[in-house]
Amino acid sequence: MQRHEVLVIGAGLAGQRAALAAAQAGRNVGLVSKLHPLRSHSGAAQGGINAAVGAEDSVETHIYDTVKGSDYLGDQDAIEFFCTEAGSTVVEMEHFGTIFSRAPDGSLARRPFGGAGFPRTIYAADRTGLALLQAIYEHLGTEEIQTYEEWDLVELVFRDGRAQGVVVYNRRTGEFEGIGARAVVLATGPAGRVYSRTTNSHSSTGDGIALAYRAGAQLKDMEFVQFHPTALLESGILITEGARGEGGILKNASGERFMVRYAPHVQDLASRDVVSRAIVTEINEGRGFPGGYVHLELMHLGKEKIESRLQEICDFARNFAGVDPVTEPIPVLPAQHYMMGGIGTTMRGETNLAGLYAAGEAACVSIHGANRLGGNSLLETLVFGKQAGIAAAAYSATVTDGTVLPEEIEHAAAPVRAMMARTEGAEPLPLRAEMQAVMERRAGIYRNDADLRAGIQELFALRAKRATLRIVDRSTVFNLNVTDALETRNLLDLAEVILAGALARTESRGAHARTDFPTRDDAHWMKHTIAGYNPLGPQLSYAPVAYTRWDPKERVY
Repeated sequence: MQRHEVLVIGAGLAGQRAALAAAQAGRNVGLVSKLHPLRSHSGAAQGGINAAVGAEDSVETHIYDTVKGSDYLGDQDAIEFFCTEAGSTVVEMEHFGTIFSRAPDGSLARRPFGGAGFPRTIYAADRTGLALLQAIYEHLGTEEIQTYEEWDLVELVFRDGRAQGVVVYNRRTGEFEGIGARAVVLATGPAGRVYSRTTNSHSSTGDGIALAYRAGAQLKDMEFVQFHPTALLESGILITEGARGEGGILKNASGERFMVRYAPHVQDLASRDVVSRAIVTEINEGRGFPGGYVHLELMHLGKEKIESRLQEICDFARNFAGVDPVTEPIPVLPAQHYMMGGIGTTMRGETNLAGLYAAGEAACVSIHGANRLGGNSLLETLVFGKQAGIAAAAYSATVTDGTVLPEEIEHAAAPVRAMMARTEGAEPLPLRAEMQAVMERRAGIYRNDADLRAGIQELFALRAKRATLRIVDRSTVFNLNVTDALETRNLLDLAEVILAGALARTESRGAHARTDFPTRDDAHWMKHTIAGYNPLGPQLSYAPVAYTRWDPKERVY
């Protein structure tokens, strides 16, 4: 059995930054990923990374914008730390080799993003996530880190009151194996594939979140799901907020720039929850195009600007929508994009379980609260990935080696072996599609009591099918049907948590919009939702929001 002092699960930006920090602290580090690291979902981030580096901007303004953007549900002490670390984090990534776009004077180019008081989003054209990922992956090569590539996480192992390692499925051999660890960092990304229309990669199935949940970790604020306003109509591929930051305009079927009705001061650059609701309202009230969508116009920006600053958007629009953004509007419709919730952590990445840490979109610190500002997610992966790696390294020096026992491997493998042995029952992908249909229908941009209750009942009915999950493919080498089954099981658990939290929260705040409770209720709901695992369904409790300087007030743009 392999052993490491620190084991990081997930090799996107948060995971790689955690692994780098732990290795630089002198620890023996392992990095487990179900993908090649450069195929991680971090590489899909387009628009940029926030940092208050301009003379006219300030860290204080970045902090306030983030607090306001969170609809005052973000923990303000964590937000202050996060924004204070932004400038040095961007400089560090530049030193690692990230090639950022430049202004004419040679300084870092910045573009405006929704909800920001100043243009503070630093970018690498519209491939910022990939540029950061490539740079940190190359830097990671300077450290002795063992990488387990294309391995699936099956179970977290806890014994004697702390994390001992993980059970994983080796796709190359078809074997279940244990990897021991003194400390485990989960950086497995989001659960966007709980919805069918999402900008998330097919690998974004919430594996670490679900396994931590079943192991006893507390999940925080899972009801807050962000929908990105501009995704391609048919494919759901992301059209970066940077397109509007460069001057793109949303128009309805009447050719009207409709955002003036919803955010008169900033219009198309309001926060994502505001713009997404505006688009859906336009469509619901009959002002959308036939088939239900609106237009994003870039034509007025000119060919040179569009093709130099929005290269990937040009490719996506031409290849997947059949339109040329230089001469034609892009048909767009909101799609699920980001999970504000995740495994509850401290600023150091610590969870409520000894030896278990989390970072990135799998975690909830909470800095995003009820709504994330564009440009803050890439920064989050790096700032809190580093902190989790440092904390895990320090903890690993205080305990003995972690071990995974043979019987623990067999216990984790038994349900999967049972799926392999079945000749009848539900197959993973059709069952997943049923769950996704429930989530799209019952827990979208607008929610209400009747839909949420019906959704919970519909998911409960799917439990019987989940108990009969079967793996049709019997091969032992790169059996991705095993991956499908593991992912579907994880998504079903997290779908239940999202609906339970959304039903309980009888208010509208940030991305959580209830048509039956259309206003924010600070008197009763200025608190975090905490979900604990129970075989019968999520057990909800609540925790206070951390305040430092800003009291809640009406959020307008």
